[in-house]
Amino acid sequence: MKLQFKHKDYQAAAVDAVVDCFAGQPKVEGIDYRLDPGKLTKGQKQSEMDYGTEAFRNAPIMLDGGQLLENIQKVQRSQNLPQSSKLVATKNCKVNLDVEMETGTGKTYCYIRTMFELNRRYGWSKFIVVVPSIAIREGVQKSLEITADHFLQDYGKKARFFTYDSKHPHKLESFSSDGGINVMVINVQSFNATGKDARRIYEELDDFQSRRPIDVIKANHPILILDEPQKMEGKKTTESLNEFSPLFVLRYSATHKTEHNKIHRLDALDAYNRRLVKKIRVHGIAQRGLSGTNSYLFLEGIVTGKGGPFARLEHEVKLKSGAIKRIPRKVSVGYDLKAQSGGLAQYDGFTVSEIDAVHDTVSFTNGLKLSVGTVSGDVNESALRRIQIRETIRAHFDAEKKLFNQGIKVLSLFFIDEVAKYKRYDEEGNELAGEYAEAFEEEYQLALNEELELEDSAYQRFLKDITASDTHNGYFSIDKKSKHLVDPSVKKKGEEAGLADDVDAYDLILRDKETLLSFPEDHDSDLERRKKQVRFIFSHSALREGWDNPNVFTICTLKHSDSSISRRQEVGRGMRLCVNQFGERMDNPATAHQVNVLTVVANESYEDFVKGLQDDIKDGLSARPRKANEKYFTDKILKTDDGEIKITPMMAKQIDFYLIQNGYRNVSEEITEKYHEAKKEGTLAELPEELKPHAEQIFQLVDSVYSASALPDFEDGRKAKENALNDNFNKKEFQSLWEKINRKAAYTVDFDSAELIQKSIKALNADLRVEKLRFQVKRGEQAESIEHEDLMAKNTFKVTEQEAAYVTGSIRATVS
Repeated sequence: MKLQFKHKDYQAAAVDAVVDCFAGQPKVEGIDYRLDPGKLTKGQKQSEMDYGTEAFRNAPIMLDGGQLLENIQKVQRSQNLPQSSKLVATKNCKVNLDVEMETGTGKTYCYIRTMFELNRRYGWSKFIVVVPSIAIREGVQKSLEITADHFLQDYGKKARFFTYDSKHPHKLESFSSDGGINVMVINVQSFNATGKDARRIYEELDDFQSRRPIDVIKANHPILILDEPQKMEGKKTTESLNEFSPLFVLRYSATHKTEHNKIHRLDALDAYNRRLVKKIRVHGIAQRGLSGTNSYLFLEGIVTGKGGPFARLEHEVKLKSGAIKRIPRKVSVGYDLKAQSGGLAQYDGFTVSEIDAVHDTVSFTNGLKLSVGTVSGDVNESALRRIQIRETIRAHFDAEKKLFNQGIKVLSLFFIDEVAKYKRYDEEGNELAGEYAEAFEEEYQLALNEELELEDSAYQRFLKDITASDTHNGYFSIDKKSKHLVDPSVKKKGEEAGLADDVDAYDLILRDKETLLSFPEDHDSDLERRKKQVRFIFSHSALREGWDNPNVFTICTLKHSDSSISRRQEVGRGMRLCVNQFGERMDNPATAHQVNVLTVVANESYEDFVKGLQDDIKDGLSARPRKANEKYFTDKILKTDDGEIKITPMMAKQIDFYLIQNGYRNVSEEITEKYHEAKKEGTLAELPEELKPHAEQIFQLVDSVYSASALPDFEDGRKAKENALNDNFNKKEFQSLWEKINRKAAYTVDFDSAELIQKSIKALNADLRVEKLRFQVKRGEQAESIEHEDLMAKNTFKVTEQEAAYVTGSIRATVS
């Protein structure tokens, strides 16, 4: 399978924003110069000396500062961005342009296309992509490879690219002497670290004719593209970038820390509302009550079908050997936990009295009610991780059943903090499964057996052909001596703290990218088939950037929460829209969020994860305007089918009055919740006649004003299911019955208050049990559209509260 690339308006806008900043620059294919030949090597005669081959460097910028600033302001006006009052220079360059693009929207694709456009329009051909880590470097290298044919069709040429290696400096000669588009990818460790290899770029090398690689690089006057520049703002990195003598610098990121001349913005809110990234659903696991009890219970889910509903309930069972083991069971009404557990006393009173498939609850004869996804009792970390694995497998199957017939391969990703938990080795060096791999295979087999109970179908046959051991794989560092999987070396300090220089793992992930997206086929070799059967990926938590796979639909973090990693980073590996077996992106705006839903199985409570993710997104919207007033609307650009229209002062006054008159903005000049509710319900008041032709563009402009309610609304995935009507509803017999029973009725009961109180006290003294420990899993997902006011109210998730708890132990209490 080969990934297909489409022309997207939003990506073209990012490219045009850069290229238009240099409007008026004459096209010059390249300035000839003689490449420095270096010094005579040992034993070489003067007559044999190469006096330098012909080389090409970027032509200088012919526009003066005033022309450049005017172009930049024009680009900013067309996108309704704040206008720069000057060119923001840095120590290493006078021209610095910022491009803000949300993770998953094709940032790398955009700057590669920008290289081709700059070459086509102005003749510039030397580009250097600077990245903060080896991980991102490998991802950029892969992107250049897989887009080569796509850009060949559009531009009739290919870019020559290579990754800088201090041990092979001669590639710089080809970079300099070739007249076509040339791209060098380099990570900051290659020129700002203290190691021997990093210093070579500044040293006269014997194997490079006593030349300094940096001198050969700077002679090209390259255009620098900084990928994730916020991670490269240390003093040493900034000073080192001076050595490259760049023509100008382009900075691409979703979260710029330091701003220069911002010429394009596609933030998290824009990306979500335009269906350019996946919708997010969250499964959080929260601990409730006190620890120390031993009545373990986990209600995994409700199963409907013939003879149902049933509940998937895990509890402890005393085996014949006397050992206690936690075993998942498919239970029905009347199931007695005490009897089925071998007489364990902690389950006294736990007989299933009702299974509610609509509200996902199970009730017991002692009056207690359990919500699906709740874990309680004596839960150690190992048990908690197993629950996360189980939740991930369940979410995977849910997505896979929906997408299999659409030709979409579903992948799930586990982040772990120690390779030994996935794979370990005995004293003889033999491979053994780690605890997570063992738990995965056990839980997968249980889930698979349940899936295979359903009727035979193409999907069921697909599942039968894959074993539990073949459907997962680990991507980790490989020790060169022992060939064992090992933990990566992780940076402890500085800008790269917490990141891994794990070339082996990234190489494996990226090399197998298209294979992982493909279903097995009959003509595949055994090796290809095994690779294509992989649907669950285990990777080290340090490998949290630099690669992604569009068909990751579930992410599970099997490690302790790390405050240094933002929630946006955790979900970033799965935000890209998926592709089908033809490599086509499933990006139809009408159905994108029906197909593209990313489930995050968090290692913290639902509420904590949601709050953290919303705060991360909110921080990323800081560049948005805060006030909606006449001054803000004046001179803004409305893009219509007939061209651009500038909002006049009179039009701005009308818009402002319209918002005030209808209560759509408050005295603090902030957009109100009333506006967003009306927009969501389609009941917005009509605009004045003069503004009606541009209503869509005007409301888009209003929506661009920052509001906390704009954050995505992550719904609880445990919400009540919709009970769809079947053919029986229309039958005459049912309609006759329905006519008799569909009336509402009200019942009134009178109680003697004193008698009720005394009986209540007696019942509480006899039966009151105080809950000790439980875990509760909640799920939520984003709404189909995002409104601003929800962000301000921190109410951006649709959640169905499930407050019923497991009883996990009891303490006698006296009520008086």
